[in-house]
Amino acid sequence: MGGDPYVSAKGVGERERTRVPDPYGDQALLTSAMTGGYDAVPGQERSRLRSYLEAVVAARPAPVHTTVAFNAVYFGYELGGDGYGGSPLCLDDFPVITFGECAPVLPVGAMVCVATGSDPLYAEIVYREGAHPEVDALGDVPAWVSGAPAGAEGSGRPGTDAEPRRRELLVPDLHAFGPALSLSPAQLHRLRTRGRWINEDGHVVVDVCYPSLQAARRDDLTAYADHLLTTAREQLLSPFVPVSLASLVGGTQDGDLRAGLLGLLDTVRGVLNSSAMLRTWGHYALTRTSLADCWRDTGPLGGHDLRSLVAAVERAATPARRRHGLVAPVTVYTAVGPRLRGFPGAEERLREVGYAAAVCRANVALADVLQGDSDQGLFGNGSRVTLDDAFEGGGVWRSHHPGDAEAPGDPLVPAGRGWNSTLPAPPEPVDAPLADDDALGTGELLRSDAQEIVWRAPLRLAHLIGGWFPLHPFVAQDLCRPRGAHPTLRLELNHAGETLDEKEAVQYVAAELGDDSGRLAGIVWPGDFFPGLMLELRRLRGDTVIRLATTRLKERAQAGDRETGHCYDPRVLTREDVPGSSRHGDSAVGLGPRQLVMRTVRRCGLLTLDGHALMDRSVLPSAVYGRRPARSQAADLDSAVAELLAERLLEPALGSRDAWGQPHFPPRDGQRTILLIGYRPARPRVIRPWGGGEPGGEGLRGAQFVAGHLRRLRPGRLPSDVQRAAFREHCRRLGKADGWELPYGYTFVTEHTRGR
Repeated sequence: MGGDPYVSAKGVGERERTRVPDPYGDQALLTSAMTGGYDAVPGQERSRLRSYLEAVVAARPAPVHTTVAFNAVYFGYELGGDGYGGSPLCLDDFPVITFGECAPVLPVGAMVCVATGSDPLYAEIVYREGAHPEVDALGDVPAWVSGAPAGAEGSGRPGTDAEPRRRELLVPDLHAFGPALSLSPAQLHRLRTRGRWINEDGHVVVDVCYPSLQAARRDDLTAYADHLLTTAREQLLSPFVPVSLASLVGGTQDGDLRAGLLGLLDTVRGVLNSSAMLRTWGHYALTRTSLADCWRDTGPLGGHDLRSLVAAVERAATPARRRHGLVAPVTVYTAVGPRLRGFPGAEERLREVGYAAAVCRANVALADVLQGDSDQGLFGNGSRVTLDDAFEGGGVWRSHHPGDAEAPGDPLVPAGRGWNSTLPAPPEPVDAPLADDDALGTGELLRSDAQEIVWRAPLRLAHLIGGWFPLHPFVAQDLCRPRGAHPTLRLELNHAGETLDEKEAVQYVAAELGDDSGRLAGIVWPGDFFPGLMLELRRLRGDTVIRLATTRLKERAQAGDRETGHCYDPRVLTREDVPGSSRHGDSAVGLGPRQLVMRTVRRCGLLTLDGHALMDRSVLPSAVYGRRPARSQAADLDSAVAELLAERLLEPALGSRDAWGQPHFPPRDGQRTILLIGYRPARPRVIRPWGGGEPGGEGLRGAQFVAGHLRRLRPGRLPSDVQRAAFREHCRRLGKADGWELPYGYTFVTEHTRGR
């Protein structure tokens, strides 16, 4: 690469003639905005990052996981062939791994030095899957294994070990650090033959020991964030990375680092998913070109074998024809990884990272057929095929006949039906009525005189679902006198600052009137109306027209997942704009653990005037399910709470409980202290330089903050003394001792702002 801040991607089709950004180039690829997640990133910054990551996916032989893509841009993967070996990273920062009876957790993306007893083996873990010993050589999986938690001991037996173990297959990229740091073919052959550190395929099969059940349930991105912030912390905070996470978030506090790191990972995931050149399977990205080449390939694991695999899974549960009698239901579970090994000639193609590529291509092929040739997994032969476990054996697919006897759902969302079928029927989430429903959104009368009546009230979820809105009692009484119980009124909507469809702007609705109350029925609410939106209504005395209007805020506001530019009631928004609730219905059924936690805390927690909700953490499981849930369900909720707290979507707090069992916040003297989890409507994070002004200060508006970062120099250039001193100060901010100097061939660009 030399000193050119841009390099040409090699072997990437059209990109051979284009220039691809370099992480060590003039402009850092990672920016402060990216710590807020994909949605917070300007389009131009997304585009530059996408250009680089597309080249990385095309250049690497294995599918690129989100964490591996993050590594590439954060640690400076060089596309010319040297990989990470072309960056100035300190290899001493890598954790040293010694495989024994039980190995530590190594998430995808972990960069490690494997102690082999002789030459160190540097590798990046690029793929990981379950390798349960009960899965046979042809990929047949016992039902209880599919979706089983780590530590499960058998059918319906989840295990009791507080530190569960699980056998896993890890695929290391032994050439990720370039030729200079890779072992020779002869050395690798000796290691494979000995089978102590890697097996004959170049893979690592180990029993992984998790520190807790909660750790075993973490998703890939959370697990990798934990790894970087603990085991690989020195590597994460190395001053030799292109731009340090600490610079991007403006400090080294653990909470800031974690939130920023998860935001960067979300940005990378979003960029990969948005690329027209790439396909993704879970967190793994492949080029569309490589998939097309595979389908055209007539050799082992090419198009013919993929078609055979798809057909075998589709027909796996189809019963043989019988002349008489009913056919009993049949369910078959097939693991993709072991099944691929059964194809003739596949052995060589499944060595090293080729295994990861083959498994991901096979899963994409199955997914494409399900989406194109079935109705939510239901095929014409009567079988239903769904993904049941995305981790075990490279992916376990469930084939069931007759498929039409089961409720349909997304066939690509792992349901774990195999394991769940061995357990007692777990309770379903409950939807208890809101305890404070009558006190929410009561509205207020703004004006009532001889001319008109004006009132204001928030839109409620029930109004959106049912297409109605309550009338103020004074209006209902006035309408009852001359027109009877069901007059027709003209409703004119004005959504401040927005353009409405003609059918929404003017509507003719029925006024359903009772003794002292009434409501407008048959309203078609605009698509961007939401629970909590404040509505102001006015009606002239004796008129048949009601005018309904929203009110603009001075600035757009973020509340939870909702961004709006209109006035709203924060209490209603917290209670009713929750996961599982929409204008089409309101139910907790089918939600995942994270969504269930957020829904329950927001619906059942102590509610403040500004929309905060606080809940006793110990009663959360019973609040979700209405009774004590199954152990696995409670563990899933605990894991979800931990993740949401780590991501600052929930906050910990202390409260108290009185003698009657009622919780209070803040805690009261003389009462038992309890742990609370709190929902706070999200506020945009403002990234600013270390020592900068307060968040939201006028000085940063209209300008983009550029964090301090390393830049590769052109040949023959040297950094100035000022830049050397700036780098030493940068190292001190990262907590490094004195003595750190710029690596040869690099300079340091100090933090600054530039106009947008």
